[in-house]
Amino acid sequence: QVQLVESGGGLVQAGGSLRLSCAASGRILGINFMGWYRQAPGKQRELVAGIIGSGATNYADSVKGRFSISGDNAKNTVYLQMNSLKPEDTAVYYCNAILITDWQYPPTNYWGQGTQVTVSS
Repeated sequence: QVQLVESGGGLVQAGGSLRLSCAASGRILGINFMGWYRQAPGKQRELVAGIIGSGATNYADSVKGRFSISGDNAKNTVYLQMNSLKPEDTAVYYCNAILITDWQYPPTNYWGQGTQVTVSS
């Protein structure tokens, strides 16, 4: 059974920093994608940042230059370093991963349970 375990959320003042971690556990043969989405109250879930197996990354325009995503393939873990946080970054952040768990089947999409990030003004 594959699980994504997130950590690192919390309350921070505007201009501060937080680092989120997401560790995937279970029978994992390969990682196609790992990333972070967020969902604020009353809004749709949106992609914040992602990293694919080659190491290429992409970011939402709203976080470019402030957030940085990185991965540790040996630990099946992805990190999101969030700097210069703004109140509008307040949301529940969800880890997402597209993993290969069986060579006989296509990659499978997994979600973490979510971690709250609150930025006070």
